[in-house]
Amino acid sequence: MITSPTPLIGFAGFSGSGKTTLLEKVIPLLKQRGIRLGLIKHSHHDIEPDVPGKDSYRLRHAGCGQTLLATKSRHMLYFEYPENERKDPELNECLEQLDHSKLDLVLIEGFREQAFPKIEIHRPSYNKPLLHPNDPYIIAFATDADTQLCPLPQLDINDPESIAQFILTWLEKDDQ
Repeated sequence: MITSPTPLIGFAGFSGSGKTTLLEKVIPLLKQRGIRLGLIKHSHHDIEPDVPGKDSYRLRHAGCGQTLLATKSRHMLYFEYPENERKDPELNECLEQLDHSKLDLVLIEGFREQAFPKIEIHRPSYNKPLLHPNDPYIIAFATDADTQLCPLPQLDINDPESIAQFILTWLEKDDQ
């Protein structure tokens, strides 16, 4: 089981199931209720969030293993991993990089093989296998179909308000 000083809840599903779209709608609803949120998103793709030609890009690519770009409104920390055979990041390593003193909840997209509470995102029309039968950490099932595929609490993937409320209720129980 993944341990964290801040409660974690994940959104687990196959690519294209709507995890990011759902999170994009749920995050403002949780924030409106005063929840301080962190987010960790796992990707299998290489990323380049910096702009080629900018000073930060040039300096980062000059060879630093870690680069922190700081402004008065935000900062970004880059870690470079030059090893060709590097494995996927570990969730615990990612969690250690967050400032938990400023968070009430960490949302996680991806890392579906890891042991932490998750909401399964499933669209039957995509013909992908169910995750919950093999994952005891899935606590709810969000779908766009009226189905009896899962004995867990069912949430409407098209009703982000009810999913935000589920998370808030879960968070209150987790605090006890």
